Amino acid sequence: MKLWIDTSPAKTAGRQVQMRVSAVASGINQQAASRGARGVNAMRNAELEVLRGQRSGRVYRKYPFKSRYTASAPGEPPARRSGNLRLHWNGRVWSSGTCIYLVLESGEKYAGYLEKGTRKMAARPFMDKIAEKAQPEVAAIFREPYV
Repeated sequence: MKLWIDTSPAKTAGRQVQMRVSAVASGINQQAASRGARGVNAMRNAELEVLRGQRSGRVYRKYPFKSRYTASAPGEPPARRSGNLRLHWNGRVWSSGTCIYLVLESGEKYAGYLEKGTRKMAARPFMDKIAEKAQPEVAAIFREPYV
């Protein structure tokens, strides 16, 4: 005597659950990537705010126009002279496992010299200030509920 059990309804229910789970996971992955881009934009906005404004250092003349600008004092974020440091930033987002990495990096070669200083110039740190200013907004973006 043979006993047969028809499991076809169970198989289709299992497939439906599996399809639904993969659809939800795909949606969450898309939302995470979107939030990463929003986080990089928040970092960029913070960068623009930190590198904005008047500084309190020495007053210099800009060559060749004879106009004047105020340099930054040691410990302040760098003053804007040409505007290149404010303009040349690249943001990237990538994930590894369950971690999402947001990177905002400057395309200017002298950004590191301003951040760390040199033998003849005191540091004008700005990267930590950018991260500090952007952190609450980035955290709020990633705390939003996933749908």
